[in-house]
Amino acid sequence: MNSPVTALEAQVRADLAKTAHPDATWLTPRLGPDDRPALDVLVVGAGQSGLATAFGLMRSQVSNILVLDKSEEGKEGPWLTYARMHTLRSPKHFTGPDLDIPSLTYQSWHEARFGEEDWRNLDLISRELWAEYLLWFRRVLDLPVRNGCEVIEISPAAGGLLAARVQTADGVDIVFARKIVLATGQEGMGDWTIPEPLRHLPTSVCVHAAQPIDFARLRDKQVAVIGAGASAFDNAATALEAGAAEVDLFCRRAEIQVIQPYRWLTFRGFLRHFCDLDDAWRWRFMRAVLEMREGFPQATYDRCARHPNFQLQEGAPIDAARETASGVELQTPRGTFAADFVICGTGIDMNFAGRPELRNCAANIATWTDRYQPPPDERSLRLGRFPYLADDYALMERAAGETPWIADIHVFAIASTMSFGASGSSINAMTTAVPKLVHGLTRGLFRADIERHWASFKAYDVPQAVVERQTRAAGEER
Repeated sequence: MNSPVTALEAQVRADLAKTAHPDATWLTPRLGPDDRPALDVLVVGAGQSGLATAFGLMRSQVSNILVLDKSEEGKEGPWLTYARMHTLRSPKHFTGPDLDIPSLTYQSWHEARFGEEDWRNLDLISRELWAEYLLWFRRVLDLPVRNGCEVIEISPAAGGLLAARVQTADGVDIVFARKIVLATGQEGMGDWTIPEPLRHLPTSVCVHAAQPIDFARLRDKQVAVIGAGASAFDNAATALEAGAAEVDLFCRRAEIQVIQPYRWLTFRGFLRHFCDLDDAWRWRFMRAVLEMREGFPQATYDRCARHPNFQLQEGAPIDAARETASGVELQTPRGTFAADFVICGTGIDMNFAGRPELRNCAANIATWTDRYQPPPDERSLRLGRFPYLADDYALMERAAGETPWIADIHVFAIASTMSFGASGSSINAMTTAVPKLVHGLTRGLFRADIERHWASFKAYDVPQAVVERQTRAAGEER
């Protein structure tokens, strides 16, 4: 007897068959310099955004694609690595990678696995189940993913192609593609940042929250967490649950941020048309959102507050830090604090030059600072370092003509936020952002082939009907 999941997978295949129009093949692979067919699109990153992008491309009959991820299968994205919350923060009814195919939604999968009543009683989706759902999504759609493959350099190649140097367990391979999508999540065009006063500390006493942390070693220790966003609270809670003697969370603001701006902007008009606004409005909105930072839900705070050995230190930016014989001493406007270990939940910063895959173009990638000068009261050096992207998520040149090939590199990650709002790393925006990205990719592929399409049209001579003309016998009246 078929299981509910097997039945759901059959429904997925039926739904996709019913919505496949038009299913005509319209792309002809180009040959790379190695005389092998080049990819139409290479997607870097097999997390939720990379998988959704691949699905969107295949629905548009762009099937000559490949998705690469440096992680092992199942460890793509943050869910089973540095994500330390118990559940997703998005409400359970938010849709995402399914791209509006009902049978592909998380809800359909959850109900097939655990039943409709379990879904009704569910509050938030656990991160472990979300990771399992993404693996099912990848498998049921037969998406072409290769794990253990890290793109270490992108450069121009003959014939208008891009060459991606890929590090694998067997060595370095070269993959040629017409377009590349960087669906590389949070650190896609930068790196995790540690506040300047802490950067000189060794990793034995200070790490970023995105790095591996042996929380068992923090038992009976004094732990300091820097930052007051959801990730900082997650790490503080994990340390407390591991038996830390005391955890202090340092917030630079006088009052902690409890508003979640992404809840306000989750409506079709903003998600779909924010990128159509002029630069002044885009800057104004996203500066307000990103400087407000992402708020945390009640459950995240309660996970910390239930521990009497948790202290929230508001109005306490780190002015200086020094390593001591027993750990670290932190100086703040509220006094000096001792800690055995410091965890920085302080986000990311744009640093194109620090990304090896971008070394050949980093100096010529246009930023928001290059393209827009905000009013004095709205300036932000940090946000000005975000890439200024074209309307198809493509990189743009700072100096025109020096690296024209970067127009075929499309950024679908946190780095696209200033240009597109919530998009490349947000579940809530996926059903509007992925189609916009796919539209841009297919538009570029079509325009580049327009001469071939014109020639194909001129040569098209397939009759749709056969007309048999009757002849009349001599003398026959009409």
